[in-house]
Amino acid sequence: MYSEPNTIHLFESRPPYDELPKRFNCPFHYQPHPLAVKAAQEVQNYIMSRPEWHEELEEGKMFGVLIAEKDGQYAFFAAYSGILNGKNNHPYFVPAVYDMLQPDGYFKKEERAISDINRKIKELLESEEKLLLQKQISEIAQQREKALEEHRNMMKAAKEKRDTQRQNKNISSATTESLLRESQHLKAEHKRLIRHWDSITAQAQINLQRFNEQIEILENERKQRSAALQHWLFRQFVIRNAKGETKDLIEIFKDADRPFPPSGTGECAAPKLLQYAFLHGWRPLTMAEFWWGKSPQKEVRRHGYYYPSCKTKCEPILNFMLQGLDVEPNIQECIKNEGNTPRVIYEDDCIIAVDKPAGMLSVPGKDNAPSVWSWAKENYPIADGPLLVHRLDMDTSGILIIAKDKETHRLLQSAFETRKVKKRYTAIVIGTVTADTGIIQLPMCPNPDDRPRQMVSEEYGKPAVTRYEVISRDKRHTRLSLYPITGRTHQLRVHCAHQQGLNAPIVGDNLYGQPDKRLYLHATSIEFRHTKTGRQLRLESPAPF
Repeated sequence: MYSEPNTIHLFESRPPYDELPKRFNCPFHYQPHPLAVKAAQEVQNYIMSRPEWHEELEEGKMFGVLIAEKDGQYAFFAAYSGILNGKNNHPYFVPAVYDMLQPDGYFKKEERAISDINRKIKELLESEEKLLLQKQISEIAQQREKALEEHRNMMKAAKEKRDTQRQNKNISSATTESLLRESQHLKAEHKRLIRHWDSITAQAQINLQRFNEQIEILENERKQRSAALQHWLFRQFVIRNAKGETKDLIEIFKDADRPFPPSGTGECAAPKLLQYAFLHGWRPLTMAEFWWGKSPQKEVRRHGYYYPSCKTKCEPILNFMLQGLDVEPNIQECIKNEGNTPRVIYEDDCIIAVDKPAGMLSVPGKDNAPSVWSWAKENYPIADGPLLVHRLDMDTSGILIIAKDKETHRLLQSAFETRKVKKRYTAIVIGTVTADTGIIQLPMCPNPDDRPRQMVSEEYGKPAVTRYEVISRDKRHTRLSLYPITGRTHQLRVHCAHQQGLNAPIVGDNLYGQPDKRLYLHATSIEFRHTKTGRQLRLESPAPF
């Protein structure tokens, strides 16, 4: 290959026919084509030759390559997600779908106006007068409490003195009347004192409220202008598909029954690459995206690994853009619709245990693909209850427990929730796990920008704990037993892949590692107390790998 000065990187000669992709790859589940790998290596060599980017790229960024054909010529294009070195557009890479960073453009002008509002809000929040008012209100509250406490003590002492006087049997009616008037006067004086301090406090709060009202007005203006700017921006992202049709991002997400596009939509590498190809008459052949640099603290990204396009931002866009191309089917979708059948490994009058095959759903999805739940409903029509006591990921194989009645289901779920059920998984991970045993504790939650991926978050995550033991090691892999103490979605996959976990993704993990024939994760054994007999029940299913 050789590179032209800008974006089109031509092959020196036409690749052999047998080496060309037969269909465009599904961007959400793929093995990168050799031509895409070769192009990615050239991109990596190029970005390593740019020392001014090294510091930024050390923190990590997603890049993409697209192989395309036009008039018998073959080339690749490159792109990066978001911005690089403060710019949307650089030579060598395809341009942004819409360059919002034009200095004199509407977006930058509005952004400056919003920044000015932020500055005004900050000035008001940090103004000396506001801080003095806040301090004054605090001091008034302390003075008020001190004055009222002194008056309460004085009233208490006076009451004790009056009570002593009233105990005198020879007390006159005039004295009794005088003591009553004194009590009433002190109570009235206490109320006047409260009103006095409340008046002082109210005036100080009124002065402070003027600041708060100014801040609230500015915050509302900021919110309205930000929403309007985001809406305007998404209208500028006019996306083209292989048929030559165009839609903006708001139309695309509306047609896909998705909420308003999240921030950053349209700025990923994949839409940039396809947009450039369609605008310039190139026919896309295959595409791949890879991560370069450190993994983010929250997400799982590994340097040099290839990743599927994100679902939250890119799925609606790419589903539109690829209309008119011959695209490979999503292997995962095909597998889950194959009609796999679970194998019964244990059954009595209230419990069924099955060995779920990899690729089969535990419960029905949106497209009603075959699931263990639907299989159970069909094969045990008299069973009444929610049936499945727990779930396994679609890609995970192994033991799954089914309850035949509601009471069994309730008791087993309670056992799961109180961690009285012992589970063991077998996994093969990439790399060498040096410690023979250990515990991983990384709190987890869904990644709002890339579902169904999960992420590690100290702020929003729920506790997630996994114990592990090494079974064996070879030059490239480690075989493990995994014992989940908690049961978070994708817990074992994230705990293995994350840099603060084992830093060793499970083989075949297309979300947190690299695709393979299957995910090498299997629910090998489960142990719990039988809900009817009270005996400890241990069920096993050897890993099929």
